[in-house]
Amino acid sequence: MARTLRKVPYFLHTLFLFTKSDIKTTVIPVSSLAAASAPLASPLRLPHVIFWVWFHVLQFDMSNQAMDPDEDAKNKSDRPIPAGRMSLSQTRLLRWLIVPACWRLSALYSGETVWASVALAALTLIYNELAAHRQHWIIRNVVNALGFASFEVGATLVAGVDPTRMDGIALCSVLASVGIFATTIHTQDFKDVDGDRSIGRRTIPIVFGEAARWTVIVPLCMWSLGLSVFWGLDVITAAAFTALAVYIGILYLRAQSVHEYQKAFYWYNLWLSCAHILPGYCRLYSTPYYMRA
Repeated sequence: MARTLRKVPYFLHTLFLFTKSDIKTTVIPVSSLAAASAPLASPLRLPHVIFWVWFHVLQFDMSNQAMDPDEDAKNKSDRPIPAGRMSLSQTRLLRWLIVPACWRLSALYSGETVWASVALAALTLIYNELAAHRQHWIIRNVVNALGFASFEVGATLVAGVDPTRMDGIALCSVLASVGIFATTIHTQDFKDVDGDRSIGRRTIPIVFGEAARWTVIVPLCMWSLGLSVFWGLDVITAAAFTALAVYIGILYLRAQSVHEYQKAFYWYNLWLSCAHILPGYCRLYSTPYYMRA
């Protein structure tokens, strides 16, 4: 019994390592959107939101990391499979066992939350096992965006007072987020060009080369201006939000190394989290555009 208990921290740490790289890219941005747009029913609901998102990220990451363990062995050797913390067969088994566990967790909140979890499981299957991640960048971006939408709908339902519905602000925040991810998710691909090219993946940085840098600054600035108007930001907040987008765009234009692209991607995730909390600003200080028109 004591020996088994000693293995629990090791096992939990292994699960965390599967998701470590997606804490900043998914758990924080999605949780912040849910808390701001639901709005949050109570501060005590926030741990529910974070755990729901993290548990579903674990489902996706175990599926994803079981696809190309050789690539991870070269580029991300600290992940559980190449590090020898969990075998490939164990990962694949646990990946499928987690799916019904995610549905059961979602059922604690509402049937609508279960459907968000089901959609996420289906999109995970399409993206990983059915190899959408190896397809044309348009297919990859669309599946990515729909996956994030599933995350956000489920998390927003968990966060809200009524877990069976989303109001207009919440719906608009998810739709805006889908657009953001569909047009900017490739910011994560610049730092992985060598690994992606080695397995034949056709990402925007590989397809468009140097010109791909401009596919970051242009949509970021357009989204910043559009969201500033839609959510009714004051001039100072809108200027700061747009200036951050310009700064990130310049980082991508000037980046020459993996480290510089990693730095730019960290800043992108900061901008993304800011974009995701704008619905909360709107609820407190302004009125969304569709109610002003």
